[in-house]
Amino acid sequence: MEAPARDHIRSFVLRQGRVSNAQQRYFDEGMPRWGIPYAPTPIDLAAIFGRAAPKILEIGCGMGETTATIAAAQPDNDYLGIEVHAPGVGSLLKEIATRELGNLRVVRHDAVEVVRDMIAPGALAGIHIYFPDPWPKKRHHKRRLLQPAFVALLASRLAPGGYLHCATDWEEYAQQMLEVLGAEPLLANTAEGFAPRPAWRPQTKFETRGLRLGHGVWDVLFRRA
Repeated sequence: MEAPARDHIRSFVLRQGRVSNAQQRYFDEGMPRWGIPYAPTPIDLAAIFGRAAPKILEIGCGMGETTATIAAAQPDNDYLGIEVHAPGVGSLLKEIATRELGNLRVVRHDAVEVVRDMIAPGALAGIHIYFPDPWPKKRHHKRRLLQPAFVALLASRLAPGGYLHCATDWEEYAQQMLEVLGAEPLLANTAEGFAPRPAWRPQTKFETRGLRLGHGVWDVLFRRA
């Protein structure tokens, strides 16, 4: 089913990246099993996962390793990952298959439209947004995912006490995250400024290398009142 006309600037550009044979195979075999097609109507997350459990949304799964590691470490939670790039979706589906993860599903679609159209208000216990594209050039800042309107939408999808956790290795974007989330009346910061990395977020190989080279990583953790 086609999405309604866009009323937002996309935070991503679909590139024609090479999909390996393995990624394509897992994509073809895995999407019918663990993929959720976009449709402009709210989904029943409890029915999709077959149980009542905390539901965590992850936006921008990349190649899927971190998402799968979190889902494997937290079997009492259910995870819904959103990713638009086919190689990443294929890799995430491989992780689901090889790790036998029953608590992880995937949507390949624009995150703004998925959250707006498919996630019911108050349905989520948490939201993860890790290392989104920083769009570093000033003229591209409007493409950044974390804008006031989208943060307000995300906050509305959290249950009371639910959390929104973001991380970036781009300091200027980290400051913007802190300001935008801090201006959202439904959210309250859990720290005085930036937060320590929570135990549930694995430190990636890329992040470890960056820290060794002296690069910074900033976590922002807010909760819905």
